[in-house]
Amino acid sequence: MRRLRRFFLLPLLALFTAAILIACALGGGNETANAPIKVGSKDFTEALIIGEVYSLALEKAGFQVERKLNLGGTPVAQAALESGTIDLYPEYTGTGLLTILKEPALSDPKQVYDKVSAGYKEKGLIWLEPSPMNNTQALAMTKESSDKLGIKTISDFVAKAGQLTMVGPPEFEVREDGLPGIKAKYGNFDLKEYKAVDAGLRYKALTDGEADVTVAFSTDGEISAFNLVVLQDDKQLFPPYQVAPVVREETLKANPKIADALNAVAPKLTDATMQKLNYEVSGKKREPAEVAKEFMDQSGL
Repeated sequence: MRRLRRFFLLPLLALFTAAILIACALGGGNETANAPIKVGSKDFTEALIIGEVYSLALEKAGFQVERKLNLGGTPVAQAALESGTIDLYPEYTGTGLLTILKEPALSDPKQVYDKVSAGYKEKGLIWLEPSPMNNTQALAMTKESSDKLGIKTISDFVAKAGQLTMVGPPEFEVREDGLPGIKAKYGNFDLKEYKAVDAGLRYKALTDGEADVTVAFSTDGEISAFNLVVLQDDKQLFPPYQVAPVVREETLKANPKIADALNAVAPKLTDATMQKLNYEVSGKKREPAEVAKEFMDQSGL
């Protein structure tokens, strides 16, 4: 009798176990699709604003969002993405190319985007559409000095470098995409003086007349606020740094409408727009979340 009972109960137990496993699997899939989207960002002004913009766009599209902004630098944000601590964050194509994939610099924006898209795909990460804004390294001057000295391009700057004082962070003197890179690409030169200062003091030194040229990033808020001239990189030294959302592939498969929501934001983020948004925070000391919401309201997003 015991053998008969055992013979009868074992198949039922197997069926019951299989049913539980299937139910758990289905429940896990639904949980992934319904879970809050964890949005991260790096720890500087522009990243905080864009991270908040992405969060608002997703909420507008009906997603629950968990904000994990202000994580730290590139290695921290990338590690959080790969581990699943976050589902997405704004990243720059040039950073993806040079810092994450450790590939040689390229000057064509499409080539850079295609390269990082393919490289990240192997890691289970997807780049959505990039914005036209390009937060690349740059050199800037006041309009008055630019007009007076006839300097509009980096070639012009190099030709008159002996007359010029430059201000910038200490590392610009040794970075591959700093003074050594400019000299390698444009020809050797000697500045009248290089003033190494904290990054936050660059624009004050320039506008106070203590320097003729400053190291800049092309979406810095001070560029539009002080009507500065960004010198044209006429030999294309600096790689493009377009911003785009990078999303975990499994998150995107479970929530495909993420792409629609964030791709709608992409064309709105131009250099001029980002300069203004950045200055609202860095110059006027407003909160990134407040500035991002105002941008979303005014842009019709």
